[in-house]
This record gives sequence, structure tokens and C-alpha cells, in this order.
Amino acid sequence: MTTLLGISGSLRKASTNTLLMRNAAAIFNADTFIEGDINLPLYNGDLEAAEGVPASVQTLADQIAAADAVIIATPEYNKALSGSLKNALDWVSRTKGAPWSGKPVAIMSAAAGRAGGERSQYSLRHAMTAFRPDILQGPEIMLANSSNEFDDNGKLTGEVYIKNLTALMDALKARI
Repeated sequence: MTTLLGISGSLRKASTNTLLMRNAAAIFNADTFIEGDINLPLYNGDLEAAEGVPASVQTLADQIAAADAVIIATPEYNKALSGSLKNALDWVSRTKGAPWSGKPVAIMSAAAGRAGGERSQYSLRHAMTAFRPDILQGPEIMLANSSNEFDDNGKLTGEVYIKNLTALMDALKARI
């Protein structure tokens, strides 16, 4: 039985990154798919010292640790990963057990621009280096003009994107 964790770097309800993550999960077809919640309090060392790691952060860290693999769909905000995703990485780094270590991770992005979130992926890879996950190098999924790439039911429509997303999910399965 495989467990796949999906993390969308966007908190918006109508996020194309969340749609992309869900399409990837459907292609992966794990026995169990969990969507991680990164709507966490801002990291604050004083808060951590006074109250410890928030339960919502520990839940996310436990989900990462328990998953066989993780997919992360990151938007691009000002040429980098979203603040909410970076905050989640910062918080999880404060938990015990190094949940990211050796974990197979597939990264993808959806963005309004023509580069499809290329810089967000680069900054996400950089931010995760210290955690030592097993980040797949490709195929790269950078969904450009993302608001026009899904049908009314949230299904990805571009054949090339579907082909590459399928190849990425097959590569992720092979890492388990």
C-alpha cells in the first residue's frame, strides 16, 4: 500500500497549483492520497520557545515522515517559492526525526507567466537542500498560462503536460 502526500504552495481555493497537484496524484494513483495543510502560523522562535511546535506543524511533519513519496506544486511569487511554502519548510525543520531525509519528492509548478514557475522550482530545490530529500530531476513540469490549462472540472488538458506529468509520476513510483 502506497501513501502519497501532496503539498500545494498556494493557499488560494482556486489555485492552479492545487489543481496540478491533484492531477499528479490522480495519475500516481496511490492507495492513499493526503493533502498537506500549510496554512500554518508564521514561524517565530519566541512562539516555539514558549509553546513548542504547533500541533498543525507536527501533523504535517508526521504526514511527510509517513508518506512513501511527496509531490509539491509551487506557485511563483516574486521570482521565488511562496512565503507560505517557505514558512512550512521552516516550521517542519524544527520538528524531530528529519522527516524529509531520503524522501522521494517530485516538484512541479503552475504559474500565469510563460516560464511556468521555473524560478520557484529553483528556489524550492535550494530551500530543501539542507533536508536531504531525494528530489527528482525531471521531467520538469512548469505549467505556463496555468489558468487556461484545466477544464471546468479541474482536469489538466494539455497533452504534452499530461505526458510529462505521467512520466514524472512513473519516475516517482520507481523511487519508492
